[in-house]
Amino acid sequence: MTDVLIAGSGPTGLTLACELALRGAAVRVIDQRTGPHRESRGKGLRPSSLEVFERLGVAGALTAVGAREVVLRKYFDGAHVSDTPVTDAGLLIGQWQVEEALRERLAGLGVRVEYGCRLAGITQDASGVRAEPARGPAIEARYLAGCDGGRSTTRTLLGIPFEGSTREEPAMVVGDVRAEGLSREFWHQWFTSEGAGIMLCPMPGTDSFQLQASPELDGQGVPLPPSPEGFQRLFDRYARIPGIRLTDPTWLSSWRVNVRVAARMREGRVFLAGDAAHVHPIAGGLGMNTGIDDAAALGRTLAAALAGPGGDGVLDAYQAERLPVAAEVVADTARRYERVLAAVRTPGRGTEAGLE
Repeated sequence: MTDVLIAGSGPTGLTLACELALRGAAVRVIDQRTGPHRESRGKGLRPSSLEVFERLGVAGALTAVGAREVVLRKYFDGAHVSDTPVTDAGLLIGQWQVEEALRERLAGLGVRVEYGCRLAGITQDASGVRAEPARGPAIEARYLAGCDGGRSTTRTLLGIPFEGSTREEPAMVVGDVRAEGLSREFWHQWFTSEGAGIMLCPMPGTDSFQLQASPELDGQGVPLPPSPEGFQRLFDRYARIPGIRLTDPTWLSSWRVNVRVAARMREGRVFLAGDAAHVHPIAGGLGMNTGIDDAAALGRTLAAALAGPGGDGVLDAYQAERLPVAAEVVADTARRYERVLAAVRTPGRGTEAGLE
């Protein structure tokens, strides 16, 4: 029997695994994906996350790659209107780079992610948890942590309600592209008086930009799926810079407005953390960071429980600390998102630096 089984190897799951392994716990990490990704996704680390990573021994590797300062260059209806330096937002870095540094640290602690392992069943009793993968033998653990994202299999198997709302129409298309000839000194943000636009953020340590844009619509006003050709059409429409071609897309996706919080973050010996427990608008750069903070708190809780008797009082400490934080983050990001939308429509204003 292992001490803690962690489902999900994103920043939340990997941070938790490092926390526990450093405290001497026996840890296994499983992931239903076939291997690591190289997608920028969430791209900002807050100071609180860097403090966690300093303790885990990965902060140096991340700061060597990331950028401490970014200049937001805003355009309105094709005209340059403002440059806004941002120096207090933490560290600009791609999510895949964060995961890579954490995996390397975890491997140094003797733990490697087990890919291609999807949970199909969970049972538990007073002594532990039995996790049934879709293929392979059951895994016995004293505790299970579901860090498996907004569509969490762990949460679904537990039957924990994920309360809130999801808009069906995509609010944004996103991806990683190259843009030869476009200055990498700025996070370019082109907006129009209609409230649409496109943003290209240079990702440190790479030759790519993260693209975020209003979705392309068909003749009936229905959003089209993201595509390389669509990205180029959006760029030509909003940036209005001739000769810039978007090439080598390595990530194409769309984002919907999700505002949800799990009804609870603990079910007996099973816990939820990160997006498995809460999802919210991508304003404020808080998604990845809130998950990292969840992992640090859950690591403390599980380490205390593993160290000796303490009963439910020890285990309850995690939900008591983090569920109110999740609710506040959801409310705060909703407010920030509305401010971002207002800034998009106002010439001369820089949008918030915290769009993930």
